[in-house]
Amino acid sequence: MTQTITLTEPPKHAGLFVKAALGAVPVPLISARKPTLPDRVIRMQGYRVDPEHLGAYCKATGLRFGDALPLTYPFILSFPLAMQLVVARDFPFVAVGAVHANNLIERAREISVSEPLDFTTHIANLREHPKGLLVDAITSVNVGREEVWRQVTTFLHQQRTSLSDQPKPAPQPEQAPPPPLRTLRVDQRTINRYAAASGDHNPIHISTLGAKAFGFGRTIAHGMWSAAAILGAIEGRIPEKATYAVKFGKPILLPSTVNVYADHVEGGWDLALRHPRKGYPHLTATIR
Repeated sequence: MTQTITLTEPPKHAGLFVKAALGAVPVPLISARKPTLPDRVIRMQGYRVDPEHLGAYCKATGLRFGDALPLTYPFILSFPLAMQLVVARDFPFVAVGAVHANNLIERAREISVSEPLDFTTHIANLREHPKGLLVDAITSVNVGREEVWRQVTTFLHQQRTSLSDQPKPAPQPEQAPPPPLRTLRVDQRTINRYAAASGDHNPIHISTLGAKAFGFGRTIAHGMWSAAAILGAIEGRIPEKATYAVKFGKPILLPSTVNVYADHVEGGWDLALRHPRKGYPHLTATIR
């Protein structure tokens, strides 16, 4: 039977990250984590956007501040709801160190900052991957009975699975990328601002020691920072009804300058962030 948790406000980020850190510490006499997902849903009704918070998000991502919410903004409103589900002791893996692999946003229409929002979030589709376990955090946002925004966020927890020993595909040869539409500079100060606005204080983003503990040479940019920041290249030209599909590639090590690509195609846009010399993708995306 599904357990429903009803909230009147988002969980506090500090408490969630304490739980995430404690969840990574083995506790004697507590059984190992079960390989199945808890049947649990979180609902939050009547949420009102704080214009100051929205302004901080826009400053961190370079997007315009206005009455309509940026396409990616509801992600950070729903993030603590997903985190509350993931940090539970009966979740199949610990939250610390998990990375963002893919993201799919479906927007039915633009959302006004003044509209009360109802959120419903659950976790589904636990599956194996050669690099670990994948799971989807699925969120719907309604205004009254109208679903205005929906998202599937796919997280990867790196660990051994039954697929880990499969042959790896041959690496793609590095090629100099074509001239970009523009370049985008990102440093630790920018990512610290985004961490404060989003509440995502995962150590891989804000701590050199934390990043190295999870195999990164330096801190890395949030995937959803890059997914938001690239939209600045086509701001004002995004369809009101849109599907935004993002695949994250190699992480952006801080500080970095990346190439921005935005190609207008039939039905929408093809987007990419690429390494300026080696050409490999940090992010590829479509808007349709």
